[in-house]
Amino acid sequence: MSDRLTVAKTYKLYVGGAFPRSESGRSYPVHDTKGTFLANAAQASRKDVREAVVAARKAVGGWSGATAYNRGQVLYRVAELLEGRREQFAAEIAASEGVNGKRAQSTVDAAIDRWVWYAGWTDKIATVLGAANPVAGPYFSFSVPEPTGVVGVLAPQTSSLLGLVSVLAPVIATGNTAVVVTSQDRPLPAITLSEVLATSDVPGGVVNLLTGRTAELAPWLASHADVNAVDLTGAPESLAADLERACAGTVKRVLRRRATEPDWTETPDISRLRAFVETKTVWHPKGR
Repeated sequence: MSDRLTVAKTYKLYVGGAFPRSESGRSYPVHDTKGTFLANAAQASRKDVREAVVAARKAVGGWSGATAYNRGQVLYRVAELLEGRREQFAAEIAASEGVNGKRAQSTVDAAIDRWVWYAGWTDKIATVLGAANPVAGPYFSFSVPEPTGVVGVLAPQTSSLLGLVSVLAPVIATGNTAVVVTSQDRPLPAITLSEVLATSDVPGGVVNLLTGRTAELAPWLASHADVNAVDLTGAPESLAADLERACAGTVKRVLRRRATEPDWTETPDISRLRAFVETKTVWHPKGR
């Protein structure tokens, strides 16, 4: 029997492509489903939310201005790197969600496939949601979807990887940037995903991941004037209505979850791609 003590990890946040400590200096313990200590996670504060929004706003221009094809390549690269860390993700899911190894492996596979699925939509969504409008006059009229901007995402609480990917990938696939509050009690797969994002082609600031108490961070995200939309999927039911009212104060677009989390293993549709785009109509005179 070894008398060596393992080194307990204390993870950091992921903001602007870097890994800062929480401004507050706080952390909290993360346990598996049996109560065994796994690691310490940074406990983000209000100021960390503000810093993440600043980073996300700075990244909007470059990310939304990239070609849809390029965004698809970037998302596919994330899937490639996630595949390379498949065993680590599976181990963290097994510990976080209390599932067996086979179920954990299939969950990771589904998350990888979900990245690929959304990567394939980046250069097709404009054709599906856009239109050439019939006009009674000497004009062309086109309607095209454009990204909303900075989207706050409250990640699912129970599905620590597949659920997270299912809400995050469509946000960035359509050219938005994201500030994500991870699952409060199951943050480790999200933290590992941040390491994947940092070593992929995703520009810094496009995705920002905050660990901590959802009830503490969500109100600041919902009321922040520079956040354009919020996905309330991971919001506690007792808090969701208050968050909607906070979003209304700055006229945010809101995606409200169902009373229970959906089955993330189901094949997705384009509803989440549609949720955070805005239609812009352009008129142009015809030549003779």
